[in-house]
Amino acid sequence: MAKITFYPLGNADCCLIDFDSNRKMLVDYAHCREGENEEDLRIDLFKALHENLDESEKDFFDVVSFSHADEDHVRGSSEFFYFEHAKEYQNDDRIKIKELWVPAALILEKNLKNDAKVIRSEARYRLKQGEGIRVFSRPKKLEEWLNEEGLSLEDRQHLITDAGNLVPGITKISDSAEIFIHSPFAFRDGDQLQDRNEGSLVFQVTFFVDNQATKFILGADTTYDAWTDIVNITRNHGRDHRLIWAIFKLPHHCSYTALSNEKGEEKTEPVKEVKWLFEQGENRGIIVSTSNPIPEDDEDDQPPHRQAANYYKECIDQIDGEFKVTMEHPKESKPEPLIILIDSNGATIKKQIGGAVAFVTSRSAPRAGLYYGY
Repeated sequence: MAKITFYPLGNADCCLIDFDSNRKMLVDYAHCREGENEEDLRIDLFKALHENLDESEKDFFDVVSFSHADEDHVRGSSEFFYFEHAKEYQNDDRIKIKELWVPAALILEKNLKNDAKVIRSEARYRLKQGEGIRVFSRPKKLEEWLNEEGLSLEDRQHLITDAGNLVPGITKISDSAEIFIHSPFAFRDGDQLQDRNEGSLVFQVTFFVDNQATKFILGADTTYDAWTDIVNITRNHGRDHRLIWAIFKLPHHCSYTALSNEKGEEKTEPVKEVKWLFEQGENRGIIVSTSNPIPEDDEDDQPPHRQAANYYKECIDQIDGEFKVTMEHPKESKPEPLIILIDSNGATIKKQIGGAVAFVTSRSAPRAGLYYGY
């Protein structure tokens, strides 16, 4: 049985995907808890992930994916992971990475500091070594960087995946899953190929169990204008089903900027392309906001924004689904990891009821005919 775990980290991200094959994929890492402050309700991510791996008798993640270099997606990585490029990041207590995933922009970005700079060094090292990495998108600047390192794009093409493609190595046969890349991407403006490589790594995971396909979209920190391009490009290629979702991890901690440039008074009204995207939710779908609790007022301009949350709740009402906030699950006074199981019934949230474990919020079958193809 596949499993998705979201960790309560405040306005920060870390998601663990356990595939049927027992492979583990970690999407972002942000250790946010400081010291032993009992008032800090965020989970000790360092401890939680060590315990998870110990239970599985593993000292590594099969895949670690960093969607982009912002602190709330990378914080503490230099103290947690075993990095191959420098001895100072190597000891028996550190967690190894079999394959590192990064957008091309992370390799190319200048003026990075702290954890993001260490990850960039590791990504560059692995790309030069020619193993243990997958880079998403191939802008001209990446080709130039490779040339400066005495390499060519052709030398490393097997390590690069463009948007609009499935990621090699994770398949229906080996993992009962596949991953389709939406961003970063390039598009044609007349005869010119325009890169959109400042974007975060956005993808759709499809889990296959018996005759069911359960689709999970991870939105990173994508804004409404990037979503507009993603929707238009995907639909222009006849791949509408690549934007269907049963589970949607919201962008940027429930910020209104994922929907529109206007917050709205009580509800954010999305641009038409984003509206279409959220209409693709399947019956009893689940929207997850990796964020602090939704506020009741507008005192803080930072996300999460109640206006955006009001829109998402309206979407969920239309499909008899659930809107979950990581720092409110199962209750705001004691948040715990949000665990979603994937089986032949679709997506099911694991809940505690009266001290006993129960599984509720099962979805109905996905739409027929969208299981196969691209």
